[in-house]
Parts: sequence; C-alpha cells; structure tokens
Amino acid sequence: MKNILIVFTGGTFSMKIDDRTKAAVPFFHGEELINMIPEARGLANLFIYEFGNFPGPHITPQRMIELSQKMNSFIKESKYDGIVVTHGTDTLEETAYFLDLTMDIKIPIVVIGAMKTSSEPDWDGPKNLIDAIQVINNSNSNGLGVLVCLNGEINAASEVTKTHTEDVETFHSLDFGSLGFVDKGRVWFNRLPRKLETLKADNINPNVDLIKICAGMNEKFFHFSADSGADGIVVEAMGVGNVPPEAFEGIKYAVERGVAVVLVSRCPAGETLDTYGYPGAGKWLKQLGVIFADYLNGQKARIKLMVCLGITKEKEELKKMFE
Repeated sequence: MKNILIVFTGGTFSMKIDDRTKAAVPFFHGEELINMIPEARGLANLFIYEFGNFPGPHITPQRMIELSQKMNSFIKESKYDGIVVTHGTDTLEETAYFLDLTMDIKIPIVVIGAMKTSSEPDWDGPKNLIDAIQVINNSNSNGLGVLVCLNGEINAASEVTKTHTEDVETFHSLDFGSLGFVDKGRVWFNRLPRKLETLKADNINPNVDLIKICAGMNEKFFHFSADSGADGIVVEAMGVGNVPPEAFEGIKYAVERGVAVVLVSRCPAGETLDTYGYPGAGKWLKQLGVIFADYLNGQKARIKLMVCLGITKEKEELKKMFE
C-alpha cells in the first residue's frame, strides 16, 4: 500500500453542531477524524499532520505560504507517495491554487473539504477523503499539479471554483470542465490540466486589493487603494474586460502611482480580452499597462499577484507571468 500523508487544516470537515448554539463549530482533530473513517486505513498507510483547525475564512495568505513550506519539507523527506489536504471550502480554491503555484511536485496532492458536518447524516467528509486516497493510488494522478476532489469530481486547482453556497456539488471548472471523476473506487481521467506553472517564491506580498466593478462605479475605491499603499489591485471588470469611464480614471490614477493592476472578468466563466475600444474598454486598459489575467477569477488572480509581487515589482516581468 502507498504511504499517504493527511494534512488537516480544519474547515467543515472537522466541525460538528454545537449543542448550545445549534451552529457548526471546529471540534475534531486529525486522529479522531481518521478513526471515524476506518475504511480509509484499508486503502493506504496513512500518516497524520495537524496544521491547524481553522474555519475557511480564517485562512490567510501567510498561513498558505506556511502550509506550502511545510508540505515542501515533507516532500523532501521522500517518505510519501501523495498528500491529502483537508480544508474549509470557503477558501479552498485559493489555498489549492497557492499550493499549485508554489510547489514543484510530481507526487499527487489532493485538496478536499466537506459541505456537511459530522453531525449530519449525509456528512460528505468520509467519501471525499476516500475518493482522494483512491486518486493518489492511481498512477495517472502523478504530475498533474494540485488537484481538488469533492463529490467524486476531480478538478485542477488552477481551474476550479466554488459555485454554490450549500450544495455538495459545488466545485466546478466552469471554463473547461473537470479532469475526471471517481466512481465506485475507480478513477477516470478525461483530460490534462490546461496549464501547469510553478513560481519559486520564498516570500509573498499580501498587499493586494480586489475591487469589483459595477454599473456607474467611480474612481474612489481605486484612489483609496493607491493612496493607502497597495502594491497591487485586481479589478473584476464587466464582460470581456471593460469598466465605466470614471472607474477607468481611478485605475489610471493607481497605475500612474506604480500600483500593479491585473484585470479579470466578474463573469463566472470566460477570459479577458481587449476587444472593445470605447473609453474604459479593454483597448484603453491594455494601453494603460493593465495586465490581463487570462481565465483566472478574481480570488485566484489576487493569489497569483501576491506570489508574483513576492518575486518582482517590475511591470514587464509581472506581465510575462500573467500573459
């Protein structure tokens, strides 16, 4: 059997319903959770590392880089054939993508979570853990970067996003579809990840804001961000990459003050392009020096910009990293 490390970070996977408040709270730790899923031990030699017991919204970029560095140290020991990371689903896609960007790995890393607590009869944590172990046991999982596996669906960390607040079938790759799936213990892959990249970053720069564009928006949030010392701004623009004229003036203000500005779409799927040429449209933003982020969503582009700014602040280098 393969040697698999289970890294517990918390999330709904580790929660139960508190008797007093009737609300879900962190409760169980790694060893306790594995003991609650005894069939998992029959699939691999399991080793446990408790990184923390954090709800998803308590995960920060600093905790992400600490997790990445810790996992890199485990990989250097050459003791494990794969790693499963349990995580809160609210920030799961951000941590998974951070690990994907900052870890140069060949062994499978599978990030999982749960949408139901252990107090609920349909707790999905056990199935997600067992599916992740099955993915690691499949040799086709090697060299695919960091994977996300919930509800039997296997997705690339760089492509997946959370699409529903409560549904167990919440994680999807909206642009390209899943990589594969797990069915009755069998693992099926239909395609490779669209893009695999690793950025060597010993440090990150978390001083990056995320601003969403809406109808009639003006420049004030961009002025505030630039004047308060932000090193980067990710703009969730309309459609294929357009903003109102007054918002454009705010973006121009930030760019002229040396802030790195990255453009994504507020649409749940699709890429950003300089298709349109009216004031505030993509052509104007491109000419201004705004960086277009391909198919990344806002939260992933923010993670990538933090990592990139930890390497360089040179605009042309940043542009190459994104475009």
